Amino acid sequence: MKRGEIMSSTQFEIKSYPDMWESLGMDVARFEKMRCVLGDVFQTTFLAQENRPQRMDYFNWIVSEIHGGRIAEILEAKKQGRPVVGTFCVYVPEELVIAAGGICIGLCGGSQGPVPDAEKTLPRNICPMVKSAYGFKVAKVCPYFQSVDFVYGETTCDAKKKTWELLNKEVPTYVMEIPQMKRERDRTLWFEEVKDFKSQIEKVTGKTITAEAVTEAVKIMNNKRKALQRLNRLQHHNPSPISGKDVLLIEQIAFYDEPVRFAEKVNLLCDELDERVKKGIAVAPTTAPRVLVSGTPMAMPNWKAHNLVEKAGGIVVNDESCIGTRYFKDLMDETMTDLDSQLKALTDRYMKIDCSCFTPNDDRVDQVLKEYRDSGAQGILHYCLQFCHTYNIEAIKIKEACEKAGIPFLAIESDYSPEDIGQMQTRIEAFLEQIKG
Repeated sequence: MKRGEIMSSTQFEIKSYPDMWESLGMDVARFEKMRCVLGDVFQTTFLAQENRPQRMDYFNWIVSEIHGGRIAEILEAKKQGRPVVGTFCVYVPEELVIAAGGICIGLCGGSQGPVPDAEKTLPRNICPMVKSAYGFKVAKVCPYFQSVDFVYGETTCDAKKKTWELLNKEVPTYVMEIPQMKRERDRTLWFEEVKDFKSQIEKVTGKTITAEAVTEAVKIMNNKRKALQRLNRLQHHNPSPISGKDVLLIEQIAFYDEPVRFAEKVNLLCDELDERVKKGIAVAPTTAPRVLVSGTPMAMPNWKAHNLVEKAGGIVVNDESCIGTRYFKDLMDETMTDLDSQLKALTDRYMKIDCSCFTPNDDRVDQVLKEYRDSGAQGILHYCLQFCHTYNIEAIKIKEACEKAGIPFLAIESDYSPEDIGQMQTRIEAFLEQIKG
């Protein structure tokens, strides 16, 4: 099938590349089963939707080739001497990887499948995202993990920073220290970490990062973020021309796809969405309860909350998370021409990210309320992964802010297993009824 060709729900599959996976040292037999399950879930979750934008076909194609065609592109880049860097957090400056000629790939785990593999080593009562990611590597059931040259972790939570010590036995793992406050001394620490990151990338790749290369990388990343910002604004329209779970899918693909191509395809989709808005073509009626989802990131294929909201007749109109607006809301200054100024501007840009690891973190509470108003949402669903203590506790402050502003609020704590779907469905349905009044 050619790229962009329309796929019907009866013909969709995640493409199989057993020879390539074998060359990567994967457990091919097990991964084949996971591939089939993912294809079935994608078909029922996404392709069964009515009135989807036609240009979602590209993103369907990306999913069909996510473990094949895209991996082949990455392996070809490695043959050309380009480094492939795996990351787990939006604090890792992608611009510096791109400036070194490299490829940056998100490795956060969003599947229950490899969690039991991780639990053979890791404690059960830690974040499922950490367990899923670690499990993917030790079980050898992720072609991205098998393709990267090295990974960069960070210290946003205790589970992560201790898991990186174990992961380093499986793949070269470097760690960035993320400050936990935003004082001037913390900015200084972060600036030093950004410089160290640049030096480490240069050391590993054997390439010197120049100001000219950083300028070009900044433009690439800004264009990518601008495309996602445009999509986010169109998602706010009432009635919405695109479903919230389709937007979530695109946001997840942003961490895998080639950035220039990705921005182009998102903008083409947005052109279609503009036309749909003009013609009144929508995926949900104006009466559908409008929900902002906030909280922990939802790595592919974690579509549980969005799917339940929209199957119950609601519409997700904004994602306040590291997969969503936290990733793309801030642009980088393109006017800097010397390397030191560029690194300082990178430091400032990434310090604006309001992860719950920071204290105090009132900026995030204000940002959630701002996005609630901007999106025309009618309620906030705060989604948190189990054992993510910082987001779980910060949900209390967001709840208090919502109560003060009279905003309907629902907090849900979940993992990647399907066991709580019935309970979540009941609570979400009641929440949508509350919004309707």
